[in-house]
Amino acid sequence: MKKNMGTADKVIRIAIAAIIATLYFTNVISGTVGLVLLILGAVFVLTSLVSFCPLYAPFGISTCSVKSRKA
Repeated sequence: MKKNMGTADKVIRIAIAAIIATLYFTNVISGTVGLVLLILGAVFVLTSLVSFCPLYAPFGISTCSVKSRKA
């Protein structure tokens, strides 16, 4: 897997995941919608940790700098 996520992309995804988790665990969002959003937040964290987004690959999208694409 080649890296296709830059630092800004990773930070934004982790921030969104943290907001979703906070809203879920404070019961602002709950039920099925809450669980779906919580899973989405977990996917955001996972993709940020590995610096690879599988949805970017088929479209050739990359938000990382040219020199950091090697992995």
